[in-house]
Amino acid sequence: MRAKEVREMSLVELQDKLNDLKAELFNLRFQLAVNQLDNPMRIKAVKKDIARIMTVMQELNAKESVR
Repeated sequence: MRAKEVREMSLVELQDKLNDLKAELFNLRFQLAVNQLDNPMRIKAVKKDIARIMTVMQELNAKESVR
């Protein structure tokens, strides 16, 4: 997921996507613990996507507080 794609999403969409990614990260960590993870680099990608979404959400909240 690119930052441009994230910035085009609404706050509700961002929250939904964040919840989905957190659930996916939990599942990936569980798979890693039981040695069933196919692509360990997916964990890194999901963490980065979570960080991107959280950054954009903070930017949107900052814009709202300035108004």
